[in-house]
Amino acid sequence: MSSNHPAHRSGHVEKREFCRACGHFATGVAVAAVVDGDGAAHGITVNSFTSVSLEPPLVLICIAHTASILKHFRANPQIAINVLAEDQQALSERFARKGQGRFEGLEWRAAATGAPLIAGVLAAVECRIARTETAGDHDILIAEVERTHLHRGRPLVYWSSGYRRLEP
Repeated sequence: MSSNHPAHRSGHVEKREFCRACGHFATGVAVAAVVDGDGAAHGITVNSFTSVSLEPPLVLICIAHTASILKHFRANPQIAINVLAEDQQALSERFARKGQGRFEGLEWRAAATGAPLIAGVLAAVECRIARTETAGDHDILIAEVERTHLHRGRPLVYWSSGYRRLEP
C-alpha cells in the first residue's frame, strides 16, 4: 500500500459557498504595508497572515492579482505586517477600501528598512520578501522576519463576516 493518493478532482464549489465556509475560520486582522519608489506608504488589510517557519523565521501574506497595490509589493521586498488591536476596526476598514491615500493623516513611522509601522498596533513584523508564488488569483508573498515590535493589548478578530472581540 502506498501513502501516495491518486489525483482527485472534486466537484466545483461555488465562490459564495467557499467564502462562507472560509468565513467560519476566525482570523486576526493586519495591515501589510510597503513604500513605493517615491517613498510614499501603501497598505492593505489582510487576514491571510500566517507564520510559516521558525528557522528561518518566515511568514506569508496573500494579495489578489486585482489589487492595485500588488505592484508595490512586487517592486519593494521590504514590508511590514501591522497586527491590529481590538480597537482598530476603523483602520482595518480604511485599508480594505480601494483607492490611494490610505496613509493620509495617519500616524506612522518608517522602520530602519523603510517599511511603514503604524502607531498603536498590537504588533508589527518587519520582513523582507524572500519568495513569491502565484496561486489561483493571488500572489503568495513569503517573507523572512527581520524585526518584531510587540505591545500590550488584545487582537482584532474577524469571523463569520464580522469583527469580533475576544472575551477576557
